[in-house]
Amino acid sequence: MANIYLPCSHVLAVCRENGSRTDTYVPEIYSRQTYRRNYQANFHSVLSENFWRDVPFNFTFYPPNMKKEWGRKKGKRFQGETDYRNPNSPPRCGRCRMLGHNRKNCNNPGLSNV
Repeated sequence: MANIYLPCSHVLAVCRENGSRTDTYVPEIYSRQTYRRNYQANFHSVLSENFWRDVPFNFTFYPPNMKKEWGRKKGKRFQGETDYRNPNSPPRCGRCRMLGHNRKNCNNPGLSNV
């Protein structure tokens, strides 16, 4: 089964059922041999600062001057045609859906806000 990539749990389940080896389902780039071949070179540590060369410029980086914005962040949703309300229309109550008042001064307290 070449070129079929399955999650690890599925590979193990299939191998248990078929009695096959797991490396037949894993691409070669994830094999142990490839990993060892890539990291077999020696890595040398960085020498102490006494051996560093002086450079004619400065590498000092400062964080940007940013202040934390207070309050709830604005959403990033694109607004459609139905999201804009006519500013000349009277307010609509969120509880009873009637025009002319809002939820705060609604005269129908028996209605639930479903």
